[in-house]
Amino acid sequence: MTDSDNGPRVDDGAGTTASSSLPLDDGDIHVRQDGPRDAPALLLIHGTASSTRSWDPLVPLLTAAHRVIRIDLLGHGRSAKPADRGYAVPDQARRAGAALDRLGVGHAVVVGHSSGGVVATALAEERPGLVTALALVNTGPHLDAFIAPQTGGDGPSQWPPTDEQLRAFASTGFSRAGYRFPDELLDDVRAMTLHTFTATMRGTLAYLTERALPDRLAVLGKPLLVVFGEDDRRWRASSAADYRVVPGARVELLPGLGHSPLLEDPVRTAVPLLDFAALHTVRAG
Repeated sequence: MTDSDNGPRVDDGAGTTASSSLPLDDGDIHVRQDGPRDAPALLLIHGTASSTRSWDPLVPLLTAAHRVIRIDLLGHGRSAKPADRGYAVPDQARRAGAALDRLGVGHAVVVGHSSGGVVATALAEERPGLVTALALVNTGPHLDAFIAPQTGGDGPSQWPPTDEQLRAFASTGFSRAGYRFPDELLDDVRAMTLHTFTATMRGTLAYLTERALPDRLAVLGKPLLVVFGEDDRRWRASSAADYRVVPGARVELLPGLGHSPLLEDPVRTAVPLLDFAALHTVRAG
């Protein structure tokens, strides 16, 4: 593992913050770690066209009790963006599992935002011994729950995208029009290639077409938390109830928040996550 940020930094007394690159078979994977290394592991997986930076507002609220691990999925953020590798959901899940193996993590509560929840589900399918519990944040359960975008909201029509196209694409990620999407997250979209962007979108579509997430999760026997901004403009918030077919599933709706509650109101988002994780974390040892 190579350090890409000139060593660790202090993280408000909760542990260290480290940014590193893990060389995997398919390409280097960028990893961020925050909090005490001996604390229970919490893996955060971002959505399509995003990165570890989408979790920045939330992470400081989680590190008192957790070793918080974030990865840039292949093709995203500061990870490699090869044109000759697969971007199907199971491939991304396999890499996430390999990253945890390289970090010496044997058990983790896995949290996924949007399509990151799809990857989290696939990770639980492929590595049930690694995933102790799952939390999905505004992850659509099936394609019938998708809200058809208005003009300009389904993704950039050219590459690289213009600023106007980027903001149109990002606008549905929040509960209200006019919310200013962080510039650094727009940079994450620009940093992708057309191939990695379209291949990732196709991979998520194929996985959800094959089988709905609640059906997949119902047979896994993993504790499940579903957090959904009630004003989501990409996925019908009412569809969160479909996850109740999973035995014991807990569903939390957050009024006044949209598709990205981790950015819009990290404090309200952290409350159910911390409560859930406290029940299901396994301490390193």
